Amino acid sequence: MDYKNIEVEIRSFITKLQYEQFLEFFNQNAELVKQDYQETYYFDSEQDLRIQKNEQGSKIWLKKGQIHDDCRDELEIKFSKEDFDKANQIFQALDYSVEIKWFRTRHEFNWEGIKVCVDYTKGYGYIIELEKLSSVEEQEGVLDELRQKMNELKIQETSKEEFNKQYENYKQNWRELVNCK
Repeated sequence: MDYKNIEVEIRSFITKLQYEQFLEFFNQNAELVKQDYQETYYFDSEQDLRIQKNEQGSKIWLKKGQIHDDCRDELEIKFSKEDFDKANQIFQALDYSVEIKWFRTRHEFNWEGIKVCVDYTKGYGYIIELEKLSSVEEQEGVLDELRQKMNELKIQETSKEEFNKQYENYKQNWRELVNCK
């Protein structure tokens, strides 16, 4: 059985101008899967544990490994957006506190079999992300494929060190960055 539960992704910070150019490019050259507004809560846990609500519903998900790793095992459970607050209350009752909140507008495209997300996250910035699910055995080949596609787009992958630095800055300052008390 070829079980594809490994999320292989690469990403890069982009400028507002690049964001607008990529939206135009992918609207013309790819299938728009969805445009979405998402609120995501990251919990202070040993694992990368999150809940998210968007226009279609909500989900709980766990990404194993370290944030910004290229390849991670991912588990998710979907449920109604009306139950998002209940899910948050359950995690709070289990002594998980919300460490970060993200407020993101996402444009998701299917481009030549690759999931492409062109995002704006309030207080964090503009990002392009290329992603594909893979089996453990195929993940290195998929990673090479994604890097080749990023090169075709003439975008240099942002280093994990830079993403970690920006993430830590957001983590420390997100309330001020998004004007949320």
